[in-house]
Amino acid sequence: MIFDLDPSLILILFLFGFLAAFIDSVVGGGGLISLPALMFTGLSPSAAVATNKLAGTMGSLTSTITFYRSGKMDLKTIGKLFPIVFIASMVGAWIVHLLDPNLLKPLMLIMLAIVAVYTIFKKDWGSISTFKKLTTKKYIGFLLLVSAIGFYDGFLGPGTGSFLIFAFLMIGFDFLKAAGNAKFLNFASNIGALVMFLFLGQINFAYGLIMGVAQIFGALCGSKFAIKRGSNYVRLLFIAVTILLLAKNTFDYFNR
Repeated sequence: MIFDLDPSLILILFLFGFLAAFIDSVVGGGGLISLPALMFTGLSPSAAVATNKLAGTMGSLTSTITFYRSGKMDLKTIGKLFPIVFIASMVGAWIVHLLDPNLLKPLMLIMLAIVAVYTIFKKDWGSISTFKKLTTKKYIGFLLLVSAIGFYDGFLGPGTGSFLIFAFLMIGFDFLKAAGNAKFLNFASNIGALVMFLFLGQINFAYGLIMGVAQIFGALCGSKFAIKRGSNYVRLLFIAVTILLLAKNTFDYFNR
């Protein structure tokens, strides 16, 4: 029960949940903060991942609504992708119980490095939107890409927001709209994995709901701040978070 928890534990969950959502609402990577915080409380890795999905779903829904209300989301383009990413993430969350998630880590590290290097050196990329309606061939390719990212979010997770933003930048969106579109699909992958984790019974609801409430406030502040500051701010935060993700996961991979 929430009321039986130590006040200092509640404070830790709330503060780290807010900070994680503030960053995650814009460019992803909030799991860098929220997941270690949950593991610090004594949860097992699998329970921490599952609980983090509950909190993350509450935060991503908030930022999705905020971006949509501001007009920084192309719902016509991404609406049909929601159920596909949802299902792909469910499958990933199921398969993580059958396979070792470390199998995907080398590929994830390579992809994060490519994302970081490309974004740093292509300085004008994402400053203005050049998006045009995709051809059938490009749309199918984009569909496969976001489906793979959705599967990855359910299976492993770190860097999902960065990968989704990168995917939208590739087809011509500016950083701000790419962030808004990415949050919509990140919500789909979060809720897909959450449904599977609910089925598997691995969620600590007391911890997840406390952190989830904090993530609602953090996501609201973070997404509004990003919308106000514009694409250049999102680009800088995107690069910083991607580099941090790369550094942390590289360290974890070689020191396991």
